[in-house]
Amino acid sequence: MPQQTRTPGRRGAARHGRLRRRGPVRALVTVVASALAVLLVSGASLAAITAQQLTSSVTSVALGNATAAPDEISAMPGGANILLIGSDQRDPGSAVAAGVVDGVRNDVNILVHLSEDHSQLTAVSFPRDLMIDRPACTGDDGTAHPAASYQQFNTLYGSGGINCTVAAVESMTGLSVYYAGMITFDGVIEMSNALGGVDVCVTQRIRDTDTGLDLSAGTHSLQGIDALQFLRTRHGVGDGSDLARISSQQVFLSSMMRTIISGGTLGSPTTLYKLASAALGNMTLSSSLSSPDTLVSLALSLKDLTPADIVFVQYPVVDDPDQAGRVVASESDAAVLEAALQGDQKFTLGDQTEGRGSTVDESAAPAPETDAPAPAESTSAATDTSTDVPVEPSPVTTTLPSTITGQTAAEATCSVGSSRG
Repeated sequence: MPQQTRTPGRRGAARHGRLRRRGPVRALVTVVASALAVLLVSGASLAAITAQQLTSSVTSVALGNATAAPDEISAMPGGANILLIGSDQRDPGSAVAAGVVDGVRNDVNILVHLSEDHSQLTAVSFPRDLMIDRPACTGDDGTAHPAASYQQFNTLYGSGGINCTVAAVESMTGLSVYYAGMITFDGVIEMSNALGGVDVCVTQRIRDTDTGLDLSAGTHSLQGIDALQFLRTRHGVGDGSDLARISSQQVFLSSMMRTIISGGTLGSPTTLYKLASAALGNMTLSSSLSSPDTLVSLALSLKDLTPADIVFVQYPVVDDPDQAGRVVASESDAAVLEAALQGDQKFTLGDQTEGRGSTVDESAAPAPETDAPAPAESTSAATDTSTDVPVEPSPVTTTLPSTITGQTAAEATCSVGSSRG
């Protein structure tokens, strides 16, 4: 049976020709929150001082719904939702050449959901080529934007900034998003430099003349411009689609998270401070997220996560039947994912372990086996009513449809490169 799709309504002739451009940016936005765990290395008191230093010059934007945000992000009922945006915005003095740019685009959009019990972090990537019905919204500068049908997702930031991008995600998912941030090209470069490189596995050569990236098959330690080019490359990965690029990016981001959590980075205050400084120094944050107290609260919520607790998911889409190169939401799959997020359910991925731009790293060492579960209690113990200690039910875990692609940060994967390279 074919997938149901959400096909946005049309309003007049679609004007997509002006949206095509070279080398759309991809940013390391999902690592920003984890980088803030540096603030916890030396204790909460020093954390507050360090957070104040790091946020003293951060640019902030007021979200229209910020008044509804709770004081403590760690106490958010139903979990906290944070929208992270990667923009191709170039500030004066940028280390990245301007290239061919006809406006500012939000070419990466990742909704981070931190569960209420802080046991799972889910990062949902929305494709830049996703066609949606944009709700009415008020932009960052106060300009009112009427609702519009059949709009490409990566035009939201250019027209209405962080606020209109948040409004669209809320409309699509049914979630309340009280926190948001935007990171630029230079933030990507500086964060990868602070880590000293991220190991990325490539199965076939990646050669992309648009970004200038040329990687042979094998494992490479990427940082600086090379890391940025890898995250931007589209034509050098898989079928050249934006969906292939998303799964290739998950290869990088998963490796980065393993480096931060398992590779000793959390034990180096100097490295972590540089990482957090690089991120915040190149970001615009919602005023609800930019206060030191909020960032410390977020870092406390993240400190016990393991790579297996971090799940990268691509928002489920299918090809747009009316426009080549565009995609629309897959109705049935999106409903399952959204219900899991709305219900703050812990979930696992289905049998689909490979995206359009990634594959399992066969050379990686297998994950260590976990301890065997404790034997079940006897029937008599289970039915004993002499104790007043309540028995809490096990949390429900949802398995997503196999058509929803993604991976956990614990899974070692490779970018597939391209046979066209």
